[in-house]
Amino acid sequence: MKSSTVRRMGLSIALGTALASVAACSSTGSSGGAGKDDKTVGKGTTHVSPIAALRTAEQSTDKADSAKVESSTVLGTLMSMDAKGNLGWSDGISGTLTMNYTGGSMADAMRAAGSTSMEARYLPDAYYAKMGEKFAAQAGGKHWIKYAYDDLAKLGGSSGAYLKDQMQNSTPNQSVKLLLASGDVKKVGTESVRGQQTTHYSGTVNVADLASKNSNLTASQLEGLKKQLTSAGVSTEQVDIWINAKDLLVKKVEKGEMSSGEYSQTAYYSDYGVKVEATVPPASDTEDFMTLLKKQGVTPGSSDTSTGSGTSS
Repeated sequence: MKSSTVRRMGLSIALGTALASVAACSSTGSSGGAGKDDKTVGKGTTHVSPIAALRTAEQSTDKADSAKVESSTVLGTLMSMDAKGNLGWSDGISGTLTMNYTGGSMADAMRAAGSTSMEARYLPDAYYAKMGEKFAAQAGGKHWIKYAYDDLAKLGGSSGAYLKDQMQNSTPNQSVKLLLASGDVKKVGTESVRGQQTTHYSGTVNVADLASKNSNLTASQLEGLKKQLTSAGVSTEQVDIWINAKDLLVKKVEKGEMSSGEYSQTAYYSDYGVKVEATVPPASDTEDFMTLLKKQGVTPGSSDTSTGSGTSS
């Protein structure tokens, strides 16, 4: 397998998986606003302040511990992806998602590797991506790639550290926290989302600020991340969430602009408390991503891996 393919596929999978799962948690509609399944049924007078309502929703969603997730993510020309599965967050992120790459350069890279669909398993110290038979034929018969969270921090500088933090600590209630941290929250109205009566809240957040308020990064890491976000053209993000009568998050939409185009993510949450299972794949069928890079002559942490791109070899 060409090293450029490994770099594009590996880092893009890491980024795509993280964005689509939890902080993600998450993403079937696509861009934003009410989808075809969501019908506005009217606007009402706010009896509880948006801040108080969101605080209750944040706590209720956090305590629920698990949910079924359906999500769609678009990252400019890089990728379009759908994901579906069960995720838990009682002790870090755990669970299994099936991901389908539907467009963009990421789908092209996956197609070249033999499949545009993969299974991802999340465990406390790493997540595992199951690739296709074509990949296995080029990787000594191994079907799984292991991405250790500690290794993610080494691959992309400040953005890698942020990615590691989000992969381990992000939960569905993070979207609620974003709005609480933004200082710009409004109640849009009451709407029906997939048959449930919900209250729709909306706000705009500064991307660099949300990174500092929703992570455990050091000051230097945050400064580095802010520079990378700025260079990528990311500044502000629109966040919309829908809360049901049980004070649980049932839908979220995040969208904004990057230099490579518009990004957006829509996620639906249901069946809170669902059983979540995720097991470590057999070691004999698993290749460590860092080992895979070294076999291809790529130095982990170099510019080759920090961007997830490179020239063809």
